[in-house]
Amino acid sequence: MRISGFVLRIIRQLFRDKRTLALMFLAPLLIMTMLSLVFSSNDYEAKVAVVDVPAPLEAKLDLSGFERYDKKDEALDAIRDGDLDGYVTFNTSGTPDIVVEGSDPTVNGAVMKEVQTLFSSDSANLSDRVTFLYGNEDMGMFDSFGPVLLGFFVFFFVFLVSGVSFLRERTTGTLERLLTSPIRIWEMVVSYVLGFGIVTLLQAALISWYAIYILDMMMAGSFFNVLVVIVLLSFTALTLGILLSAFAKNELQMMQFIPIVVIPQIFFSGLFNLDTISEWLSWVGPFTPLYYAAGALRDVMIRGFGFGDLLFNLAVLAGFSLLFIILNVAALKKYRKI
Repeated sequence: MRISGFVLRIIRQLFRDKRTLALMFLAPLLIMTMLSLVFSSNDYEAKVAVVDVPAPLEAKLDLSGFERYDKKDEALDAIRDGDLDGYVTFNTSGTPDIVVEGSDPTVNGAVMKEVQTLFSSDSANLSDRVTFLYGNEDMGMFDSFGPVLLGFFVFFFVFLVSGVSFLRERTTGTLERLLTSPIRIWEMVVSYVLGFGIVTLLQAALISWYAIYILDMMMAGSFFNVLVVIVLLSFTALTLGILLSAFAKNELQMMQFIPIVVIPQIFFSGLFNLDTISEWLSWVGPFTPLYYAAGALRDVMIRGFGFGDLLFNLAVLAGFSLLFIILNVAALKKYRKI
């Protein structure tokens, strides 16, 4: 009887905690649904063009599935703008020269598969005719996915540490004592962001340095630009963690935000090609911070872009941080007695 009574008490307690129930039953369904949509998607169809094909050769080739460009510079600009994955041109002897974007091995393979359809099975080894606009033939999956994983781990750990730390400020009564002081709420929020930010920035810098210089992750651009992206991503995760901690009563409830807020972002960050995801789901990506951070990191680490090329993504990350700071100020007002 004592055991059964104890069991019933635990069950009633769990059913009264709606957040725990949602975590146990709804969050796994959400994540599994996303996995199903991602891995059940169609194969990626490479966007390949042909450039200035000689008339005698054009009559022998089936070019129906390829775009046409008159000049190489136009095709290169299309690759840089993301409108093409690669193009094929032919020299005077009819030998092909292939240019691929190069930042994603999966896309590179799709380009080569498409180009191979132009030639007979006994044609020369086309891999000897490939030029990579970004990256190189030795780039592996870790180099391609590395920037995305780097951004995700920084976001995850900063979000977790900041959220739990601020939650302790509330549960230990420190926040309530500060709210009774003359300090303004916005000053308090900025102070917390800067205080936690210094530590989280050191953490983020260490993770970046270790991934690039110890694990030998591809690094075509400037490490300083990587740090700029990581700094803004850290502040975004920091301010979001502080914001959501205001709606949690304990560490367990803070953890419950992870499968709802953090994990789904990895599906829209570039780890999986968004062109193969259902259109009704892919629109979520631009509303997540990791989407812009991962894009900026890949631009620096794989494509070697400079600071000026990152301004849009950096501005969006800064906008996310500012938005979360404003929401933090609004959320903390409910704790101050008027």
